[in-house]
Amino acid sequence: MMVTTGEKKAGPLRTVVFNGRVMAPGGDIEDGVVVIDGGRISFVGPAAAWREGGGEAAAVRIDAEGGWICPGFVDIHVHGGGGADVMDADPDALRTLARTHARYGTTSFLATTVTAPHEKLLEVAEVVARMAGRPGHPAGGAPTGGAQLLGLHLEGPYINPRRAGAQNPAHMRPPNLRELEQLYEVLGSAWRIITIAPELPGAEAAVRWLARRGVLVSMGHTDATHDEARAAVAAGVRHATHLFNAMRGWHHRDPGCIGAVLDDDRVGAEIVADGEHVHPSALRLAYRLKGPERLCLVTDCIRALDMPDGVYRLGDVDVLVRDGRARLAGREDALAGSLLTMSGAVRAMVRLAGVPLRQAVTMASLNPARAAGVARAKGTLEPGKDGDVVVLDDDLAVRAVVVAGQVVYSR
Repeated sequence: MMVTTGEKKAGPLRTVVFNGRVMAPGGDIEDGVVVIDGGRISFVGPAAAWREGGGEAAAVRIDAEGGWICPGFVDIHVHGGGGADVMDADPDALRTLARTHARYGTTSFLATTVTAPHEKLLEVAEVVARMAGRPGHPAGGAPTGGAQLLGLHLEGPYINPRRAGAQNPAHMRPPNLRELEQLYEVLGSAWRIITIAPELPGAEAAVRWLARRGVLVSMGHTDATHDEARAAVAAGVRHATHLFNAMRGWHHRDPGCIGAVLDDDRVGAEIVADGEHVHPSALRLAYRLKGPERLCLVTDCIRALDMPDGVYRLGDVDVLVRDGRARLAGREDALAGSLLTMSGAVRAMVRLAGVPLRQAVTMASLNPARAAGVARAKGTLEPGKDGDVVVLDDDLAVRAVVVAGQVVYSR
């Protein structure tokens, strides 16, 4: 991978990514070029057409060396990385998280909480709202030096203790409209997604309230029956959090919420594709039933990414990390988030589930951009969209990452 910096001229920064296979919406472009001016894509096409059109020298030139030039990955469910966690409620922690995940192809993300007291969640929301800034602006909000913070995914506290997973049941409770109002007052449009158990008392009213305000309501950490899940979809639920995990199991006479999600085209779903959270056969099943346009790859990553083995805090519970696996301390059978990355999720879908690379990248870029409500600006390589680019080699390892025209990682 070669990144060169030319002479800086007056005017917006121009970045050119060239000599690679561009994964464009209309099909792959061999020997393609992506040009980014002032943070937004200005040209996508063959190198020959760019040169004929008077392509000029750029301040930054990235030689993809024959690799794949892909849209940036959007992680809509990530808790931490590099020793930092969203629940630290600290701008420096969010910057560390953003820089850590940028090395693995994440160009934008939703800071994701765990279940906690309301006052703590308000504290986190305040920090996220300040850092996320004005939606739709290239790399808008406070700069991170890595991936762009898009807003908040509130995972809990309105989830079912019977499906607590790695979260603390002591703080779980039914939805409270006053609490929701206070969170929305802080976050506004930066509140992108909420995970909720739709079978809880008061959940239907909460779902309708949230959906009217543009928050994507996702069912997760739920013991909902099939009928309860279908009723939730009728009320406005349109997504599922880490499909298969922390959900009532599927049975042919009792399909539960998993059956409702797989059987309803109105509902998208995120999935943790690391080969451990979900068996490869279940990955393939989800892909076939939801299709490449309704499945989102997520990491569910915790602060231990790029850190040594040891015990780490996830919210207020201890997680033991050993040999790349995260478990609740003292509970070898209990998964506790992951150390997955977005590039790792793409690679797993290709290698474990047999999904074509283009579809795997769509599940890591456009689909989560839609779920986060930012598909007008992100998710594909098209003129006018944010200049977020990932360069992959033939082994699907990350070579370079560009956020709004700025190189944030180069191997």
